[in-house]
Amino acid sequence: MATGVLCSRAFALCLACVLLAVPLLVAAQDPSNLSLEHYSKTCPNYEHVVRTEMECAVRADSRNAALMLRLHFHDCFVQGCDGSVLLDDTATLIGEKKAEQNVNSLKGFELVDKIKQKLEAECPGTVSCADLLAIAARDAVVLVGGPYWDVPVGRLDSKKASLDLANRDIPTAQQGLVTLISKFWEKGLDATDMVALVGSHTIGFARCANFRDRIYGDYEMTTKYSPVSQPYLSKLKDICPLDGGDDNISAMDSHTAATFDNAYFETLINGEGLLNSDQEMWSSVLGYSTADTVNKYWADAAAFFKQFSDSMVKMGNITNPAGGEVRKNCRFVNT
Repeated sequence: MATGVLCSRAFALCLACVLLAVPLLVAAQDPSNLSLEHYSKTCPNYEHVVRTEMECAVRADSRNAALMLRLHFHDCFVQGCDGSVLLDDTATLIGEKKAEQNVNSLKGFELVDKIKQKLEAECPGTVSCADLLAIAARDAVVLVGGPYWDVPVGRLDSKKASLDLANRDIPTAQQGLVTLISKFWEKGLDATDMVALVGSHTIGFARCANFRDRIYGDYEMTTKYSPVSQPYLSKLKDICPLDGGDDNISAMDSHTAATFDNAYFETLINGEGLLNSDQEMWSSVLGYSTADTVNKYWADAAAFFKQFSDSMVKMGNITNPAGGEVRKNCRFVNT
C-alpha cells in the first residue's frame, strides 16, 4: 500500500478520535447576534477611533500589530471572545495573564487602555473591550499589508476569567498536529481555519523558550540538511543558546517579519518554521491535508488572504454563552 494512503488513513483515524471527543463543546459556542450595525446609532465613530490609535501605534512600532492580533486570538480561545484576557488579578478574581501561554508573551495592554479611554470619551459605556480587540486586530493586519474584513460587533465583556482554561485551551509551541487540530476544533474551527490563522505568524516574534527545542531538535532534519539553511540556524542558536536567554526573541517569518503576506508559508515548505507547532503543519506524517493547504497559500496569496479573513470572522464569532457587560475599564469588571 502506498505511504500516502497509509498516512491518510492514519490521519483520518486520529482526526475521527478528535471529532468524537468534542462535539458538545462545538455546540455550546454558537455565535450570538453580532452585526455590523450594532453601534450605528450609539457610537457611529467607534471604528475611526480604534483605527486612529492603531495607526499611531503601528507607525511607532510595527510589532504592535502582532501584539493586538495575538491578544484577540488568546481572548477568543478562552470562554469565547469576551475580553477576559484583559482582566487583571484582584482579591476576588484570578485573571488569565499568568497562564503559561500568556505570562511572558502577551503584551499590548497599555495600548488597549489608551484605545478604551478614547472610546469612553467618544461614547461612554458603549463599546465593549471584546469588540475593541476584534476591531483593533483587523486594523493591525491591514496596517501592515494584510487583508480587510468587516467585523461583526456586539460582544459583551465577561465578568469572569479562567486561568485553568487558558492553560488548557490555548495551543502551545510544542504540541503535535493532532492536538493542535483538536484544540481548534473545540472552538468550531477546522484544519483549514487553523492553517490560515496560524498564518498570522507572518508577523510577530517568538521567545527563545518557545523555539529552543525546535532548533536543537529536528530543525536540520526538516530542512533535509540543506547547507542553505545553516547560516540561519547558526543565527538562531546565537539568539537562543541551550541555557539561558529565554526572553530573547526571533521573528517567526524570517523573510518579511514586518509585513503581513504569505512568505511565512515558504519557511514551512523549506523546513525552516521557527516553532515546532508551525512546522508540524508541513512536516508531520499526519499532515497530508494541512501540507496541501500550506502549499496552496504559498502559491496563492489571494487565497490565503481570503481564508484568513473568513477564519478571523469565524473565530471572532465565538462568544461567551454566559453573557456579560460593557466594561468601562478593560482591566476590571464594573462595580
